[in-house]
Amino acid sequence: MTTGATGLAQDGELEEGEELQEGEELGAQTKPGALASRESTAFGPVEAVAFPGQIVKVGSPDAEVVRHIQRRLNALGCGPIPEDGVFDKQMQSAVKLFQARFPDVTGAPLEADGRVGSLTWGALFGAATVPSQATAPSPLAEAAIAFALTQVGVMEDPLGSNRGPEVDRYLKAVGLNPAAGSFAWCVAFTHFCYQAAAEQLGRANPHIRTAGVLDHWNKAGSSANAVRVTKAKAIADPGLVQPGSLFIIDLGQGLGHSGMVIEVADGRLVTVEGNTNDNGSRNGIGVFKRNARKIAQINKGFIDYSRA
Repeated sequence: MTTGATGLAQDGELEEGEELQEGEELGAQTKPGALASRESTAFGPVEAVAFPGQIVKVGSPDAEVVRHIQRRLNALGCGPIPEDGVFDKQMQSAVKLFQARFPDVTGAPLEADGRVGSLTWGALFGAATVPSQATAPSPLAEAAIAFALTQVGVMEDPLGSNRGPEVDRYLKAVGLNPAAGSFAWCVAFTHFCYQAAAEQLGRANPHIRTAGVLDHWNKAGSSANAVRVTKAKAIADPGLVQPGSLFIIDLGQGLGHSGMVIEVADGRLVTVEGNTNDNGSRNGIGVFKRNARKIAQINKGFIDYSRA
């Protein structure tokens, strides 16, 4: 599957008509100002103001958050703009100027969209001000991640065949006969990782037994073992995306791609993905560890089995 990105770091925003209603909610947003220390940035020390857990854009009502951004933009020469707590078109232009001039905390270019999400916030106030998740929320998720990492480097044999000793094991575990056709196996891979983890812990595997990306998403909606975090909810509160979660991307015409989140770092997702390539494409040749995806690019959402 293609990421649908230009290679720029995108902060993202809620799509028109999306509401924060679907699925069970996990966690809570971080209030700005929660960090009292000073954070080191590429521009010198700055007050470490915590990311508010949502996109800040034109019309945002939290005047305190907006004033923090306005003061920072002025200090970095991207003004002058009023420090009045009002996110208007003039401030949007100042944000775009900052995004055009400066990279994110990893050195990647920011998209000049005039919105302040986790990537732009980290560039303004320092990496430590943006929530990162590196600790799995449950023993099962921790064991699934550990097993997934052991599979990095598995390749199809022959390449492009959707076959090979390990790939055949993934497919057989979801009830498919690898010799009966050519099957995409990204979800079969995540299922197998959770199966290996469950066997290690002596418990049942909560991962739905399917090889279909969208079938997985749809069935998770009625599963007592799974919590779906929609794209809208994940963008509004990135802390909902936990290590061990499975991202779901809908490519249209019944196609999709999925993989396992092993860490959320500096506004990016670190993932292990089966049936992909270095560039994150769908129906690729092996298992890869990647760090290029952003929450805003996951157009369906995430499935969390940590409560199972």
